[in-house]
Amino acid sequence: MNRFDRITAILIQLQARRMVKGQDLAERFGVSLRTIYRDLRTLEEAGVPLCGEAGVGYCLADGYRLPPVMFTREEATALVTAKKLVAQLTDAHTAQLSRGAMDKLRAVLRRTDRDYIEEVSPRITILANRTQPTAMPLAPNVHQLLLTGIVSRQVVSLDYRAGYHGAATQREVEPIGIYFGQNWHVVAFCRLRQEYRDFRLDRIAQLRLLDEQFAPRPETLHSYWQQLAERRQQYPAVVRFAPDCLPHFHENKHYYGWAHEQTLPDGWLEVTFLTGQLKSLACWLLLFTGRAKVVSPPALHQQLRELAVAAYESFGQE
Repeated sequence: MNRFDRITAILIQLQARRMVKGQDLAERFGVSLRTIYRDLRTLEEAGVPLCGEAGVGYCLADGYRLPPVMFTREEATALVTAKKLVAQLTDAHTAQLSRGAMDKLRAVLRRTDRDYIEEVSPRITILANRTQPTAMPLAPNVHQLLLTGIVSRQVVSLDYRAGYHGAATQREVEPIGIYFGQNWHVVAFCRLRQEYRDFRLDRIAQLRLLDEQFAPRPETLHSYWQQLAERRQQYPAVVRFAPDCLPHFHENKHYYGWAHEQTLPDGWLEVTFLTGQLKSLACWLLLFTGRAKVVSPPALHQQLRELAVAAYESFGQE
């Protein structure tokens, strides 16, 4: 990246974040911290009002904005793909917001790039998820309301069905994050159960933001999953998974005590689980027959062997 492009990119970072540290910029652009400080001085000399100091961070003065920067054709195409994913995988309100954002993007593109986007957009298709045909549609505006609750720390009232056909119960929860697996989920502290719970968004019949704010909590999605693993921490188990089965693995790994993982040179993923339920882990691993290898412990090998024998005796008899 030449110096002009780097300085432009630094300005974009300053507009995109509340505070930017010089060291973070140096690592992002692969240059020295001294070079970053020189680039920042160049911006100041050009009339960009910077606030901050070395070792703390930098930001733009309140109210200072530049007109929108031009998107590259590749960036615009990536956003077209993202818009289609949003339309397929979220609620109708979020999909509408995504379409509006895409219209604003088109407005700042060059004519040739707009023509390119018009040509490529119909050729990008996101197929509907047909693996769970009984899943219910999401409540209106559920994503935006939950994100608002997470950022502003507002208590959220849910009418929640514990199962597909269960009666809805009212819960007041303190949300900390949402994630997508086979379905959208929100992790929140449930005041009814007095512990963190995982709620599926398609089982929320109705959602309301309350005026009450909850006290900040240190928990994040990652710390929540770590706590789940620690509760079951009795047996460390190491398993290797083939590359072609990783999508299903990633959908469900947190339910079986996932702790950490590393990609091996041959492309296989070596995963460490911390679990108190070796049999439950073994039942899940049977789904990966031929595409997973148990490294340790021997007790997990034995559990798999016993389950395989039991399955053969149950289904192999005439």
